Amino acid sequence: MGVRVSHVPVLRARDLTKVYGDRVVLDGVSLSAGPGQRLGLVGENGVGKSTLLRLLSGTEEPDGGEVRRPADTEFLRQELPFPADAPLHAVVDHALAAFHRVRDRLDEIGAILAARPEHEAALTEYGDLLAWAEDHGLWDADHRAELVLDGLRLSAVDPARPLGSLSGGQRTRLGLAALLIRQPRAVLLDEPTNHLDEEAVTFLEQRLAGLPGAVVVASHDRAFLDETCTDIVDLDPGRDGVTRYGGTYSDYLTVKRSERARWEQRYAAEQQEIRQLRLALATTAHEVNHARPIKDNNKVGYDRHGGRVQRQISRRVRDAQQRLDELAAEQAERPPVQLSFVAPVTGAEPREGGVSLRGVRVDGRLEIDDLTVTTGERLLVVGPNGAGKSTLLRVLAGDLEPDAGTADRSAGLRVGLLAQDVDFPDPRRTARSYYAEAAGEDATVPLARLGLLADRDVERPVGQLSTGQRRRVALAMLVARPPDVLLLDEPTNHLSLRLVEELEDALCSAPGGVVVASHDRWLRRGWPGPELALRDGRVRS
Repeated sequence: MGVRVSHVPVLRARDLTKVYGDRVVLDGVSLSAGPGQRLGLVGENGVGKSTLLRLLSGTEEPDGGEVRRPADTEFLRQELPFPADAPLHAVVDHALAAFHRVRDRLDEIGAILAARPEHEAALTEYGDLLAWAEDHGLWDADHRAELVLDGLRLSAVDPARPLGSLSGGQRTRLGLAALLIRQPRAVLLDEPTNHLDEEAVTFLEQRLAGLPGAVVVASHDRAFLDETCTDIVDLDPGRDGVTRYGGTYSDYLTVKRSERARWEQRYAAEQQEIRQLRLALATTAHEVNHARPIKDNNKVGYDRHGGRVQRQISRRVRDAQQRLDELAAEQAERPPVQLSFVAPVTGAEPREGGVSLRGVRVDGRLEIDDLTVTTGERLLVVGPNGAGKSTLLRVLAGDLEPDAGTADRSAGLRVGLLAQDVDFPDPRRTARSYYAEAAGEDATVPLARLGLLADRDVERPVGQLSTGQRRRVALAMLVARPPDVLLLDEPTNHLSLRLVEELEDALCSAPGGVVVASHDRWLRRGWPGPELALRDGRVRS
């Protein structure tokens, strides 16, 4: 299912600038999206992806520049604009209300035109409404609502259930459902797959591909970007600032790596040439000995030859200086140093033993008859939302005592858990302060050298960091004293795409035990160990 792509923009931003305090988040950013185009925003945490979406949606105003957007631009919000006691069906009814109004008005004007075919005002309004109906898919709106609720796993939820009783994931999916039902001309999404299982993500990909309008999405889900996007917009500051790449995420990776390699090669070659030119300028004038004696007392010949040599030397100096001036004006900038994850994620030496679960029950959430995770093992836990993945990790970590059964850990075994939700009790404390507390005197790598945070962010209060940056701080605290068994709950959520790749490499080569619970299909493609599939808290075959 797809739509024809148009390059006539319905959404356009020019020279957007946004400053928070003394920090410039966006500086002169421009982009446009036409019907059928689906733009994926990528870049390091904190470069302004979410900020750009808020500016595009109008929920925040830029400090400079302008945005032109359709009147029905939709931005997927984290919280629904409805009271907690409102029923679920109120959100669906609200999404369908415009369709029902337009349908009823078309019937009314149709009756007017049947009696007075020459009524110009009615003819104009009828044409405008008919165009809107075609653009937004009025004729199948009610059926579309049923398909969307089913595809996002909401059809089984009681329509009268109050919104306040829904989980955060259910509310997010309901907001996404309302957006897909309305089919606006511009759709803005910030991490839309975070609360979706694999089937729901696949459904969302199909629905976005069928939207007639423009889509701009910020996501760390590499498989989702690969399946959904027609263009990738890289917000990482580089030689050319914000850069747009046509094609899928895989296409972007290929081009980006080639660009980086060419940039580094050009910079190295130019720096070498500059060093050689400077050396030549410093030594050329001394390479010829002007004080040598006159041969055969031939003063005229000596002067003629000496003048020629001097002219040659002057020309060489002049050419070298001209080339040096050209390079100084046009040389490539030094490629920015990329964060590179260097931390050991588990202990350096694999220990014997592990964690064993026997007859474990957590009422209504988890039932595990027999599971052992040994050091050195790689285990990927998969399953839909609510399957019990997070509960299983908490039991393995010892953070949650089961209602029945036993969870045994080998003596002295250190188990560490990176949970999905990261909470820092004091948002005023810096990342370095929290890391130092976690590491004590045993830190294997200083925080600034871990490759998780840029130097400028190490001393910032954690309350000023982005969600992804706070998750990096939590990961840093976890590996400050690497555990024997590392447990990670959706580790690719909110981490930059490049960091995710480096983390995956570290997990695959770590000597200790690693258990990952994840929906990430890209991660699953290259996972080196077994999978444990859960559904409704039980292991499924």
